[in-house]
Amino acid sequence: MAQPYRSLVLDQVGSANREALALAACGETGPLWIMARRQTAGRGRGSRQWVSAPGNLHASLLTGLACTPAVMPQLALLAGVAAFDAIRRGAQGGPPGLRLKWPNDVLIGDAKCAGILAETLAGKDSVTTVIGFGINLAWHPDDLGRAATHLAAHGPVAAPEAMLGHLDEAVQHWLAAWRLGADFANIRCAWLERAGPAGEPCSVDTGSERIAGAFVDLDTQGGLVLRDSQGRHRTVTFGDVALGAAVPAPQGTRQ
Repeated sequence: MAQPYRSLVLDQVGSANREALALAACGETGPLWIMARRQTAGRGRGSRQWVSAPGNLHASLLTGLACTPAVMPQLALLAGVAAFDAIRRGAQGGPPGLRLKWPNDVLIGDAKCAGILAETLAGKDSVTTVIGFGINLAWHPDDLGRAATHLAAHGPVAAPEAMLGHLDEAVQHWLAAWRLGADFANIRCAWLERAGPAGEPCSVDTGSERIAGAFVDLDTQGGLVLRDSQGRHRTVTFGDVALGAAVPAPQGTRQ
C-alpha cells in the first residue's frame, strides 16, 4: 500500500485552494494535503461561494505532475471518481442513489453532497495542480436555490480526518491508473460506471447557450456528449449540467 501523502491541518483559512497555491508559489511541490476545519472564503467552480462549516471536509491536494497541460482537464473526472469512491468507503458502502454528475459533482439522488475545484499552474514540461474537495459530511446549506444534502442525513459517515484518509487512498489509486494521461480510458470507464445511464435527460449551460437533450457518452478526452432536440450529437467541455427536463428526440433518430 502506498504511503499517505503529507498533510497540513489548519483550524481556519480563507480558502484551502488559495493556501495551497500560496505554498506552491513559495516552492512547495507536494504531494501535500491542506485540510481546513473551516473556510471563510471557500470557492466552488465558476467563482461560486462554497459554504464551509465545521464537521465537513474541506481539503486541497497540491501536487506536481510530469505531464502536459493538454491532459489536465481529465483530472476533473479523475477527482470525481476518487471522491465517489472515498464517500462510498467512508459511508460504509455509500447511501442509495450515490452517483456522479458531469464533470465531478457527487450527488445522492438529485442532491449535491460534494464538489471539486481544480486549479493549475502550467510549466513547460510539468504542471502543478491544486484539487480542492468539499464533502458535506455533517451539514449542508439549504438556501442555494438547488438541491443539496449531507452524508450523515443518510446514515453513518466517517469524521473529516478519516474521510481524508479514504480520499487520499482513492486519489493515489486513480492517479496511478491514469498514468499522466496515458490511460485516461481507465478513468472514463470508471466515471461512466458511477454516473447516470445513457439517455438520461439533461441540459448544459455553457455560458453562451443552453443545450437541452439527453446524455449520450463521454468522448475520449472526457467531454460530455449530448443528443440535442434536433437529434444532433453535441460535445461540451465546459458548462453547468442540470439533470431532467427531457427533450424528445425527433422521429427517425436513434439513441
